Amino acid sequence: MHREIIQIIKGQVTQDGAGVTLTRVFGSDHAKQLDPFLMLDEFGSNQPNDYLPGFPEHPHRGFEAIAYMLEGKMRHQDSLGNQGLLESGDVQWLTAGRGILHSEMPEQSEGKLQGFQLWVNLPKAEKMKPAAYQDIAAEKIPQHTIDGIHYKLIAGSVRLGGEVMQGAITGLPSQLSYLDIHFRQSATSHITLDEPLTTLLYAYQGGVTVGPQQSLDKGELAQLSNSGELVIKGEAGSRLLLLTGKPFDEPIFQHGPFVMNSPEEIHQAVEDYRNGKLTSTSG
Repeated sequence: MHREIIQIIKGQVTQDGAGVTLTRVFGSDHAKQLDPFLMLDEFGSNQPNDYLPGFPEHPHRGFEAIAYMLEGKMRHQDSLGNQGLLESGDVQWLTAGRGILHSEMPEQSEGKLQGFQLWVNLPKAEKMKPAAYQDIAAEKIPQHTIDGIHYKLIAGSVRLGGEVMQGAITGLPSQLSYLDIHFRQSATSHITLDEPLTTLLYAYQGGVTVGPQQSLDKGELAQLSNSGELVIKGEAGSRLLLLTGKPFDEPIFQHGPFVMNSPEEIHQAVEDYRNGKLTSTSG
């Protein structure tokens, strides 16, 4: 049995932050059906006006935000006192928990800036845990090349070539697996994933064929069936993200940068932010 495409979502060009032009691959409108995934943004431009406004200080509560830089430089600062420079190939992992304020600003005035921002929900039991932040340098992310296909394992675990391979981050409540797959030649990838999990593929360069004959073109995100082997055929140069995660099957209420389980919790998050209590350990 092979995994099949059950729906395709096409991203929409929009602006976020202080005016950064990006593609929102999916957002809150799809959060329930793509549980535990909340949002995926792709940013990529060699025009400075598209990215220079950046993302000045803003709050988060209730989920994890993962930034993956393909090319360029972005500076992170937050209310925990962390600072980090995200460069080509690096990953920034932010667990908002009960609350954090942070900024992400380009540290370049020319050239290309390209990458992704992924939001992954937290279960109710962990939404109010302390916030945390870590940088993951490109050289610390496990990478494997099998039959001309390059796999970068940012998080989780998958079976490739008959062997279970671990990503840089494991043991997440969402059971998240996050891979960047690059076809360096025309080839077929065979991936065994845990079941049953929400499974997404996003083609960001070139196109691929999923299963026997289902096409996925550049700029399209596919939600796949949650059982069977994942078979992907790609031409040289095709690149895509593979995401899998465990649905929490809990209510999802989102108000901008806050994602909680009830309107009352959203109201509390807004009040805490207004009163300077978002990141405090009490109330």
